[in-house]
Amino acid sequence: MEVDSDADSRFLEGTRHFLSWFQSLPGATFHKDIAIEDLRSRNAGRGIVAQADIAADTVLFTIPRNSILCAATSPLKDKLPEIFDLDNDDEDESGDESDGDNQNSWTLLILILIHEYLQGSSSQWKPYLDVLPSTFNTPMFWTPSQLSFLQASAVTSRIGQEEADKMIASKILPVIRSHPQIFFPSSATPLSHDQLIQLAHRMGSTIMSYAFDLEQDMEIPEQLENDDEWEEDREGKTMLGMVPMADILNADAEFNAHINHAEDALTAVSLRPIRKGEEILNFYGPLSSAELLRRYGYVTEKHARWDVVELSWSLISSALQSKLQAQPEVWEKVCALVQQDEEFEEAFVLERQSPDPSSTGLLEEPAEFTSLPDELGEQFKLCLKACKKITDSKNDMALRALNDKDWRKRLYLETILEAVTQREREYGTTLEQDDQLLSANPSDQREKMAVWVRRGEKLVLREARAWITTQLEELRNRPVDQPQDEGRAAKRRRI
Repeated sequence: MEVDSDADSRFLEGTRHFLSWFQSLPGATFHKDIAIEDLRSRNAGRGIVAQADIAADTVLFTIPRNSILCAATSPLKDKLPEIFDLDNDDEDESGDESDGDNQNSWTLLILILIHEYLQGSSSQWKPYLDVLPSTFNTPMFWTPSQLSFLQASAVTSRIGQEEADKMIASKILPVIRSHPQIFFPSSATPLSHDQLIQLAHRMGSTIMSYAFDLEQDMEIPEQLENDDEWEEDREGKTMLGMVPMADILNADAEFNAHINHAEDALTAVSLRPIRKGEEILNFYGPLSSAELLRRYGYVTEKHARWDVVELSWSLISSALQSKLQAQPEVWEKVCALVQQDEEFEEAFVLERQSPDPSSTGLLEEPAEFTSLPDELGEQFKLCLKACKKITDSKNDMALRALNDKDWRKRLYLETILEAVTQREREYGTTLEQDDQLLSANPSDQREKMAVWVRRGEKLVLREARAWITTQLEELRNRPVDQPQDEGRAAKRRRI
């Protein structure tokens, strides 16, 4: 691998300039026993590393609130005050936002970042902006062939490229085009359409990876947790901000520092003793490998405990239809009836029981697959009731399942087992083949991360299968019609 000495020099100079700028901020502190280091050799960019042993409860650095880049501190607020009204919900009759000036906290922060970036050396945050990444490993920027490595992972449906493009076209570009004199200095050449789109995507991904929720009422703030595409947030009303130095901290499932929010400043505090040479790590939350990849563009081994896999209702429904030997036309009516329920779910999440890290940032309890979702069981029972109602037969298996708890549980477990088995077959490779691929250490980092994600999902499916099989064996090892079941059945017959 060739070493780009010029790039390394620029990287180090950017770090020095940023640290000098940060330490010059009124109210900022940076502990003498920590340093920003180049961790690109392990695909971690910059990171903060202890230069000497550090005691627990040590303030590592302090960030004054007026140095945070957000709606409250941006010069854009005085130039375009109309776009800072987040309470205005101006939509046309079709439900589409019709006014480019009507922003939410996501799009507002994108505009703020674009504005500061385009000011160049005139921006007071330039040393900070210079150390933010210009490229990302999140799937938003992957090629179609790279995305195919994810195979049947549900994360591919949550990338949100199309939605992000639509948001940029409707809420970002109109503002910039309407106010070129504000966004582009007189000496600068306005960016082209494609360049603006690329810049908006970059800033959106920057927010996705680094922005903090500044109005979150918690002792230990979490980084932004959005459920779907990166242009969405908690109702679009919460103030988001870019926090210099806090986002230099890398994160993992086991961590040794957290960020405290106070009225005037944010502080990074050590949770336990940190040894010399140890990287100082933050926590992004109990995220699966797929979510880490989608939001931040990386995966780590310890986060695998929170891996999940989606099991679609269509797979479950198909397996149940086969078990009940229902005719297609009858089953179509059953499915229609089930889908009318207001709590109907298209898919269910299979996951382990995975305790969060301790108060000192350590993983002290194992993660185990111990149950299926309660909501899945309820929807399964609802489906059996619909089947009974549609068929109106007193001898069908659905009726027996409804009236016999053990028999219903067996039918439920066998159905889910079949659905889980089919779900694993949707992937293009087996768990064993993925293990072999990872052992070969693929040179393509994105392929390697994709294999890790899909492997983690298959491992959850395997653990679910093993747990279901154990439950079925326990049922089969005792008589189905136990005395108490006979009594309940006799009582029903008498009634």
